[in-house]
Amino acid sequence: MSDQSPHQASPTAPSAGATRVSSEVREKAVRRRFTADHKQRILAEAEACTEPGDLGKLLRREGLYSSHLTTWRKQRDEAIRAALSHTRGRKSLEKNPLAAEIARLQAENQRLQIRLTQAQTIIEVQKKLSLLLGLESIPTPGALS
Repeated sequence: MSDQSPHQASPTAPSAGATRVSSEVREKAVRRRFTADHKQRILAEAEACTEPGDLGKLLRREGLYSSHLTTWRKQRDEAIRAALSHTRGRKSLEKNPLAAEIARLQAENQRLQIRLTQAQTIIEVQKKLSLLLGLESIPTPGALS
C-alpha cells in the first residue's frame, strides 16, 4: 500500500501528458525580496486606486498583504525625510583620536613644570641658607680648582 494519497502527484512517477508542479510544502520557506523599483511601482498603483475593491484586486494580483504597503510607505517617507534633512555647508570636523591623549599629556606637563619651579626655588633657598650659616662654600660656575 502506498503512503501517498491518490490526489498527490508522485515526484518520481512520470505524468501522462503535461508536467505537474509539485504541490508539496517546502521544508523552509523562502523569504520574498522586493526591489525598490517594484515597491515604488506597486505604491504608485495603490495610490491610483480610486474605486472600492481596486486595492484588494491589486494586492491579490501581486500576492501582497496590506502590511506590505504600510511598511513600504513608512520606508519611503523615512527615505524622503532623511534626504531632505541633509544639511548643507561645511562638514563637521572629525575629532582627532589622539586629542584626549594630547590633553592629558599637556596637563601632566604643566603639573611637572610647577613641581620643577618649586624644586628649583627650594634648592635656591637651601643654597642661600647654607651660605648664611657658613656650612659650605658654593663654587661659582666659572671657577674650577
